[in-house]
Amino acid sequence: MDFKTIRYETSDKVATVTFHRPEQMNALNDEMVAELHDAMQMAERDRNARVIVLTGAGRAFCAGGDIGGFGAVDPKSLLTKLPRPLDLNRRVDYQMRHVYFPRLRKPVIGMINGAAAGLGLVYALACDVRFAADTTVFTTAFARRGLSAEYGMAWILARVVGQANALDLLLSARKVQGPEARELGLVNKVFPAGMLAEETYAYAREMAQWCSPRSMRVIKEQLYEVPFQTLHEAVLMANRDMVVSNACADFREGTASFREKRPPCFQDDEE
Repeated sequence: MDFKTIRYETSDKVATVTFHRPEQMNALNDEMVAELHDAMQMAERDRNARVIVLTGAGRAFCAGGDIGGFGAVDPKSLLTKLPRPLDLNRRVDYQMRHVYFPRLRKPVIGMINGAAAGLGLVYALACDVRFAADTTVFTTAFARRGLSAEYGMAWILARVVGQANALDLLLSARKVQGPEARELGLVNKVFPAGMLAEETYAYAREMAQWCSPRSMRVIKEQLYEVPFQTLHEAVLMANRDMVVSNACADFREGTASFREKRPPCFQDDEE
């Protein structure tokens, strides 16, 4: 598939999806939003990829929405504007516009190489794991533009950094740099800018080589169901998954490779 605003490549079982409008600091327009969705679906289907890395070209991860780049639409239409028709057999919450990464079967690592603001921060928060450069700047931005917290950021941010920190970041819209972002829990790790790619890909390659694609899918599903479950429901789900997992080929291979002290040869996840 040919993309104009996104770059897609694979290596060592890792797919890299790159926001690619560097002159505009990767600000999002309608075309980029659509291409990003297509690229993520491509990565999910790609047998050469077990892990997805999302990053930005140039000096920014994603500076938010391009003020002049979105179509002139009735704001009310955003209530129903979805990346694709709803699958009523799956949780609706993770099928909404911009926040669909949790329903992807593969882990998504945000390699946040530069500014992440507004809608760009929404996409960063939608990633499963986030690594940032120490020079990266984060801001929710909305309150300083006369806007509300958009696309579920209030819900996601509060889950990531806690209610008090979410209120701070959303109400002030202040800028936060990499080290403070790590302290707040906004990102998992912070690296010197020159080491970010090396460290991120080392982590992604290790995950792709040593972890069962099926296990990663199931564990991701378990974690993203938690906000909607009681402990009792979570235990029941885990018990059902455990019975199936104990009978699968990857469990046998994982056990054998551990005993034989060799890298595992896990199957591709067919769900």
